[in-house]
Amino acid sequence: MSQPPEADTLEAAATENPVVGIDQTKGDFQYKVDYEFDAGTGLNENTVRYISSVKKEAPWILEFRLNALKKFLSMPMPTHWATKDLENIDFSKIRYYLASGQKPKRTWDEVPDDIKKTFERLGIPEQERKFLAGVEAQFDSEAAYSNIKDIVAKQGVIFANSTEALREHPEIFKKFFGKVIPTGDNKFSALNSAVFSGGSFIYVPKGVKVAQPLQAYFRINAENFGQFERTLIIADEGSEVVYMEGCTAPKFSTSTLHSASSNSSRSRVRRSNTSPSRTGRTTSSTSSPSAASRTRTPKSSGSTATSAAGSR
Repeated sequence: MSQPPEADTLEAAATENPVVGIDQTKGDFQYKVDYEFDAGTGLNENTVRYISSVKKEAPWILEFRLNALKKFLSMPMPTHWATKDLENIDFSKIRYYLASGQKPKRTWDEVPDDIKKTFERLGIPEQERKFLAGVEAQFDSEAAYSNIKDIVAKQGVIFANSTEALREHPEIFKKFFGKVIPTGDNKFSALNSAVFSGGSFIYVPKGVKVAQPLQAYFRINAENFGQFERTLIIADEGSEVVYMEGCTAPKFSTSTLHSASSNSSRSRVRRSNTSPSRTGRTTSSTSSPSAASRTRTPKSSGSTATSAAGSR
């Protein structure tokens, strides 16, 4: 039995636009930015040491990164959960760290104009004013803006980027760091562990219920770039929080890589992720079942997600 013409049209539209209801052209723009920190192209020990050095990390983090790099180089590409698209990645052509600065701004007026224009065009400041309790806005490798409403901060809630959290709250961060998703879970969890930068850190004290959502927005602006945020959410007993993520990038004819790691030890965490296609050409989004379903305790969970976009 043949399908009616309208069904054919709907099926074709779904193939062209797999993220139904999301404007995939909204993020298709780019501004020229002068980067203060650039690790160059390709991945080796010098790349990892550069990232750790410019972030002024403790020696134990550098050791963690270098051990992860060894695992990444020795592990095969995943085959049991990944798509064939990931075979197109040329890791030697990716730029693993780009940043205009190391410390996020607390007001939008302080954010450099070109970066601010990017997030204004995406509507992030407007969303913050309307209904968000806090916002992290990451531009390439580092957060450009980070803020949490006073009323939420006074409840003891911490909402910061992972770079700041490792530096300012090591006693909390280190306890859970790398515990939910092991570095050696798969090649991409090892990659993230070696070159991670940015991502969100959330701590909600016992019994605190955050009334409004917290949001992180990850923007890729540079071509041939890889974004490797690492998110850790700790919600203590009887607490509740809603965390949302969004990410976009311009359309490039070359490859873009986004390999993130998200870990949560939680009482009640609701998490939402929106990721429109980055190129409209070749995009895959995958997660490791072994990582996603892993439970260290009844209240811990994690996932790795990797998307590779670009021309074949």
